[in-house]
Amino acid sequence: MQNHNPWDPQTYASAAIDAETRELNQSIIKAMSAARPGHELTPEESRAGRARGRGPMGPIVYSEMAKTRTIASPAGPLTLRTFTPQKVEGIYFHIHGGGWVVGSADGQDMLLESIAKNCNLAVVSVEYRLAPEHPYPAGPDDCEAAALWVTQNAKREYGSERIFIGGESAGGHLSAVTIMRMRDRHGYTGFAGANLVYGVFDLGLTPSAANWGTEPLILPTPTMQWCIDHFVTRDKVRLPDVSPLYADASNLPPALFTVGTQDLLRDDTLFMYARWIAGGNKAELAVYPGGPHGFTLLQTQLAKDGRARCEAFLRG
Repeated sequence: MQNHNPWDPQTYASAAIDAETRELNQSIIKAMSAARPGHELTPEESRAGRARGRGPMGPIVYSEMAKTRTIASPAGPLTLRTFTPQKVEGIYFHIHGGGWVVGSADGQDMLLESIAKNCNLAVVSVEYRLAPEHPYPAGPDDCEAAALWVTQNAKREYGSERIFIGGESAGGHLSAVTIMRMRDRHGYTGFAGANLVYGVFDLGLTPSAANWGTEPLILPTPTMQWCIDHFVTRDKVRLPDVSPLYADASNLPPALFTVGTQDLLRDDTLFMYARWIAGGNKAELAVYPGGPHGFTLLQTQLAKDGRARCEAFLRG
């Protein structure tokens, strides 16, 4: 596993991108340039395309290890997708990505199965409500309810109260929001760690997100704005409960922040890492040359390195 120094300017230079990553990025840009832009699709069309395995992430593969269960929440029954290894040494509460509009708890089974087996963690992934049918605060409310259930039932269900939280993209955003809600609304500051993978932390758009433009490397600026506009009205984007970059950053768990240099959300990770540290919390920053948005879900050496670093953190 190759580690890159996030404080070395050369990490962000084009020359640092390996040949495999460079070639894949170009193939993604070519393929996405030939398709309808994401921001021109309806949510239903976007979801249908993902269900059919279209796009760089490929077809969805389901795990035989996964089980589903339903818990009660203030908004009604809430579905959890769980992975329980033979030896349980903790719990990983996972929140999936998809721009608050697309995605599902069963959309990254193999990633979660690997975490369960390699980290000896019981994985619990929440099927939160999606926008625009259920805009803010529905998704965060569901994640809060599921997190509260996990913290209250971890010992009885899994024999451990060592609980990690994390997710990718919008899942990284919802993880940060959930951590802060659990602290502020329930007095819970016991998460063992937060695995925040190329999350969105400023829905008003950080410089890298605002200035990326239309280059279709997974997630261009118009598609990012499409996601945000479906999720929340623009007058609310700087509320701390919507954009955790602006929230109180004290009393937060140790965190690993992961991002690629070719991700329009790069600044979200860099800025949130700085806020986490400035709040007096422990944090690690892992930056991957050339990694596009969603790179840890791809099948490259860079992706394998990113997943291995996340698993090492979760073994903690």
